[in-house]
Amino acid sequence: MQVYVELALAENFCMDFTLLSCAKLLVKAPCGYRRIAVASAFGACFAVLFPLLPLTGALAVAVKMLSGLALAAVACRPAGIKPYLKFAAAFFGVSLLAGGAVFALFSLAGWDLAEGGGYIVSSVPVGIPALAVFLLAAGCRALSRRLAARAAGAVSCAVFLHGRCVKLPAFFDSGNRVYSGGVPVSVISPQAAEKLAREEEAGERVTVRTVAGSRTLKVFTADKIEIYTADGVHTIKCVKIGISPQPIARAVLHPDLAEQF
Repeated sequence: MQVYVELALAENFCMDFTLLSCAKLLVKAPCGYRRIAVASAFGACFAVLFPLLPLTGALAVAVKMLSGLALAAVACRPAGIKPYLKFAAAFFGVSLLAGGAVFALFSLAGWDLAEGGGYIVSSVPVGIPALAVFLLAAGCRALSRRLAARAAGAVSCAVFLHGRCVKLPAFFDSGNRVYSGGVPVSVISPQAAEKLAREEEAGERVTVRTVAGSRTLKVFTADKIEIYTADGVHTIKCVKIGISPQPIARAVLHPDLAEQF
């Protein structure tokens, strides 16, 4: 079977990206898709170069396992050993399930599988359509969450800091894409921040660009936020809160917070 390098790189990149993304969603790992793309690129290069290495038996298996652990480390950037092991275990588990599903599908369909160089090579691309299906599912998921948030209408929330609490009417704004250090930022009014006695202590700054121009928000980290919806009370700890430079009637909640409940 003839294998083209360009197709092999694209196929392995798509498959690694799909598996790492599934592991991220499965364990809710705090890793961005940009890091997953970088890890997938390394994985694709390794997959193409590995058959050229003079490795067999247990040594080849060990190198494959180490490469999987390395991909998980690049993609995850964990805060500790436990989150990393959790993400790596999910990645290996999803990979095993995907491999079994591919073998079953090819057996039922009568497609060819060729073994060589320590890898199984298929006559039909798998990674590229797998990534397309994943992106379609992720897009439908994001759309359904956005529609659900809009259908729910206004909600209310309570921001807690150092034993103080302020309750506010709120809504999830799909246009709010404000981040501070990669962490989503929700926005409250200066009056609400004053009740928390935090406005003058907010040390972080983040620039927000809108059609009206650029503005700088003061940002602090609240102990937790409680969001009250029809499903009940949802508590999220260590939430970034920005202070609007102008009075606003309701708290503007970042849509990423809705993914945590």
